[in-house]
Amino acid sequence: MGVAAEIRTALEQAFTVHDIEIIDESEAHRGHSGYREGGESHFRVRLRAPELAQKSRLERHRAVHAALGPDLLGRLHALALDLDG
Repeated sequence: MGVAAEIRTALEQAFTVHDIEIIDESEAHRGHSGYREGGESHFRVRLRAPELAQKSRLERHRAVHAALGPDLLGRLHALALDLDG
């Protein structure tokens, strides 16, 4: 299973997902720190879930990080989050 699929699975298990988009932006970072051949190092996630609606921006980010867990997060160099309820 690729990293994008792992991210999707973790978020769909943790939240009632209304909309999700996971974009591997790794190729745009070729030659930069953290880039790995084959990609899967830099991601942008757009997530809409009602559980996030009443949370502050910081609480939303913490909730997503908790859902992904330290193992998956440890394999990412960059994770941009666009979160809303």
